[in-house]
Amino acid sequence: MSKTAMIWGVNGGIGHAIATELRQNGWAVVGICRQPEETNGLTDYAFAADVSREFDVQTAVHATSLEVDQIDLWAYAVGDIETTPVAVLNTESWQRQIDANLTGPFLATKHSLPLLAKDAHLIYLGAVSERLKLPKFSAYVAAKAGLEAFVASLQKELRGKKITLVRPGAVATPFWDKLPLRLPKDAAPPEKVAKRILSAYEEGHSGQLDLV
Repeated sequence: MSKTAMIWGVNGGIGHAIATELRQNGWAVVGICRQPEETNGLTDYAFAADVSREFDVQTAVHATSLEVDQIDLWAYAVGDIETTPVAVLNTESWQRQIDANLTGPFLATKHSLPLLAKDAHLIYLGAVSERLKLPKFSAYVAAKAGLEAFVASLQKELRGKKITLVRPGAVATPFWDKLPLRLPKDAAPPEKVAKRILSAYEEGHSGQLDLV
């Protein structure tokens, strides 16, 4: 019997790569994103959700529960970023980044818990840039630092679950289009990150996984 994964942000560069890798390895995939009609056969099931809206998250999880019995691998790959000095950063932009990178993981985790298999593995995408505390990235790095703390606390609550915080370096995805920076020459393809995530599941990894 095939295992089932739930991927939040399945339309993003890394989310798409994870879904593709899992499907190629015989997994059933549930994808959650804002425009599920654009998944184009990438997933077995696709549902819409804005992760900043609790009702959307609840609805997506409920819809999933009507289609699958349990989730074996759960991954949160939603993200948003902006480079703006604090002096001119508006509250809307700040909140959007906090929602995508911190509030979203909380809501998605909270409402997904009843669907998780006993030995389910949860994957969260952190960021090495959180450690660098780059200027003009205040909302993003604050959210990623918060995510790291959230995951550390969650690991103590869910002692029966494997939880991995993946901290990739630069990854060659459209995410970089939002930045006034040149993509590093050594940026990893998203497929490489996806393969490492699947390996982490197969190895029973738990804790931080730095991909740099």
